[in-house]
Amino acid sequence: MIPMAGPTAVAPLAGISSIATRHVLAELAEAYERQSGQCVTVEAIGGVDAARRVEAGEPFDFVVLAADAIERLAQSGRVDANSRVSLARSGIAIAIASGAPKPDIADERAVRSAVLTARTIGFSTGPSGVHLKRLFDRWKIAKTIAARLVQAPPGVPVGTLIARGEVELGFQQLSELIHLPGVEVLGPLPPEIQAVTTFTCAICATSTRPGETRTLLSFLASRQATSAIRRHGMEPA
Repeated sequence: MIPMAGPTAVAPLAGISSIATRHVLAELAEAYERQSGQCVTVEAIGGVDAARRVEAGEPFDFVVLAADAIERLAQSGRVDANSRVSLARSGIAIAIASGAPKPDIADERAVRSAVLTARTIGFSTGPSGVHLKRLFDRWKIAKTIAARLVQAPPGVPVGTLIARGEVELGFQQLSELIHLPGVEVLGPLPPEIQAVTTFTCAICATSTRPGETRTLLSFLASRQATSAIRRHGMEPA
């Protein structure tokens, strides 16, 4: 559990999110408490596990996940479809260990070459990992590099594996790489192979305080949140 604000007399609004948005949500929750007096707590875990727990009916007031995951939860009635608010857009970045030789990533051909020459290639279980696997298939190199692929367990940033020396070349949402020690971000995927994920907030069907939660989500998607979103490697949605 990530505490996002200090204790107050008001019961906290409880949320769950993927790891990708944990830092920006932490900052925004603190700002919201200062403004409103309302405490907010968010549990940040792997996106697949977060969606599963909301689907299972665990008592959360809100959830923040990739838009397609929120859509599936809306279809199953686990979130209020009319409450959805887009929070941030996030692209995929490429990273190496700090001080390691820097491969060329200027364009699609260069990235493909870097992948083929890397000792190990790390990717996530989230949207960025899905995109990378499709890209490897399109490049017709999936079988060639299969033995060198390292998929980070749910909730474990690819950057953690890079810092440990388990991965030489890693791909993940920029927001999940920029805060990790021992990791150097080379830059985003080139535009021709980039994939942008929109992270969306929604009120859970289990919330007993939907009105208060809706006010919080309006704040998260407001102009007041813009600088924090950009500071953590994303763009306002």
